[in-house]
Amino acid sequence: MSTDTAAEGPSPPAPPPAPPRRRIALNTAIFALATAFSRVAGLIREVVAAGYFGTSKYGSAFTVASQIPNLMANLFAQAALSAAFVPVFSDLLQQGQRRKAFALASTLFWIILIGLGALTAVGILASGLILPLFTGANFDGGVAATLTQIMFPVVLVLGLTGLLVGILQTYDEFTVAALAPVAWNLVILVLLVVLHSHFGHDGINAYAIAWLVATVVQGLLVGSALRRIDFRLGWKLDWRDPLVRRVFALMLPVTLGLGIVNLDALINSSFGALVNTHPAGAGPRAIQLAFLIYMLPQGVFSVAVSTVLFPTLSRQAARRAPAEMRTTLGVGMRQITLLLVPAAAGMIALATPIVRLVFQHGQFGPASTHYTSIALFWFAWSLPFAGLNLLLTRTFFALQRPWIPTKLAAINMAVDIVLSIGLYKPLGIAGLVIGTAVANVVMTGLQIRRLRTGFNGRLDLDQTVMIAVRILLAAAITGVIAWVVHRLADSVLGHGSVPGQVVAVGLAVAVAGAFYARAVTVMRIPEARQIQDLVLARLGRAQPR
Repeated sequence: MSTDTAAEGPSPPAPPPAPPRRRIALNTAIFALATAFSRVAGLIREVVAAGYFGTSKYGSAFTVASQIPNLMANLFAQAALSAAFVPVFSDLLQQGQRRKAFALASTLFWIILIGLGALTAVGILASGLILPLFTGANFDGGVAATLTQIMFPVVLVLGLTGLLVGILQTYDEFTVAALAPVAWNLVILVLLVVLHSHFGHDGINAYAIAWLVATVVQGLLVGSALRRIDFRLGWKLDWRDPLVRRVFALMLPVTLGLGIVNLDALINSSFGALVNTHPAGAGPRAIQLAFLIYMLPQGVFSVAVSTVLFPTLSRQAARRAPAEMRTTLGVGMRQITLLLVPAAAGMIALATPIVRLVFQHGQFGPASTHYTSIALFWFAWSLPFAGLNLLLTRTFFALQRPWIPTKLAAINMAVDIVLSIGLYKPLGIAGLVIGTAVANVVMTGLQIRRLRTGFNGRLDLDQTVMIAVRILLAAAITGVIAWVVHRLADSVLGHGSVPGQVVAVGLAVAVAGAFYARAVTVMRIPEARQIQDLVLARLGRAQPR
């Protein structure tokens, strides 16, 4: 695509200036709310799926099968591409080279279409050979292979969608990209209900078809949002563009790092297939369903904070503004800690009641609740660390230093594999998730240490640690309150009926949540005050400070 202004017509719109802290907080709140809708829709989707499949061998086969295309999408597209593309795209916009930035985006679109199209074709043809390598004797690898063939085109669709999301986020357009997954979940839910009875293997193929259709719908919704910034796709394909090489040079370590993280999930599922459970083959599905609940606060809070701050960090890095980056990063770390530590405490206290309420119906019986609750309990311990890891990794990407988190991710995976191998036999599902939790703690420590070195020992850690101690104290009391209130309510209402479970769990969460909100404001935690002021401002009762 030419960069000749006269030949190109009107100039694309200028990128937005770096948003003030109030705008960042508002964007984070909007993204978190949209993501919350998506996570709730996803939870409803999995509740329905759990009713159909429970933790049966077909449900576990789907879990393994879905992770193969998801792994490929993250290795070669979606998150990896966006993480490498946004800093380069932002840098060009900061330099006023908007046409060159849009030309880069267009060239990458066609490269993705060709490259991932070929990968998709190979994946469909090779699934029958690959999938049996990741499955044990507890369920049919042939069913998993068929499911993978159905879902593999999502690699191509997610790759293109990831590029478009990166463009939108650079222009601080977060709403549509956050709401598109809501539509994705709803489409899957509707198609699963409608098609379930028309397919064999307990209707599991209908679930795979629904995933593929929903992914296409999600991509179309994101593409339609580009009209807000007047983005027009160019037709020229320039493989030799130095900017394209720069994006792929950044993408290589990002791909390896994110691939390691996603491979870790696949390893958990593979080891889970080897765990002795009753019914047989329950391990992968139990881990996946626990992970879904675990990801609800993770997605609502840490993903929102990291996604909104990433373009800001990229702009600050492009301007060579380390002081601004330290401030932005410190606020983000404290926000994630403020929100995820109490969520972890609640999950630890209420793991079994939550799983029983959400999933125990239909084919999902008490045994399934038992295994899933074990996984959720141990996942909860890693929740704040996983949230911090996401933000810290994005900070390295913003600095265009992606090899650092890649090397650290390799250490993370090594720790997880060693612990999983050593613990899955004596501890079963708990051993696998403990490995993940410990690896997340190690990764957080290593990333903070490396960033602190890069910022000459200045990372606002004193303030962050001081606030984190207050948060931990408040969250520990919150967890105890949640456990006591639930025990009292459950002793009165019992957990034999869904309404009784809803009241018991809801009352425990409400009372504990109210205590925590009051505690962190009384403790004068600045990030809690920011959230309080933002809410009051939205209600017209105060102006943000």
